[in-house]
Amino acid sequence: MLHFGHIAPEFAKLTDQVLFDQVWQRTKQLSARERSLITIASLITQARPEPLLFHLKKANDNKVSHEELAEVITHLAFYAGWPSAAAASTQLQTLITEDN
Repeated sequence: MLHFGHIAPEFAKLTDQVLFDQVWQRTKQLSARERSLITIASLITQARPEPLLFHLKKANDNKVSHEELAEVITHLAFYAGWPSAAAASTQLQTLITEDN
């Protein structure tokens, strides 16, 4: 279960079973890599740093490189604003540090 499973177990169950086990598996429509890029863009534009690190890691698992993630952040700085991009950069730095 996700980190909030002890607080809202049904919400965590639905997240796991519907979102990740069903929606993310619809690879005929969009690849997991494409879904990762879309999700990251959405989280950055909404200024949602809390789930961003999880999804940056997931994107990395889905073959999105650190360099590509940095480019997504740079591109979105012009659309989502510098503070959102700066917060995302901090999360990406955490991922890079963990990977090294």
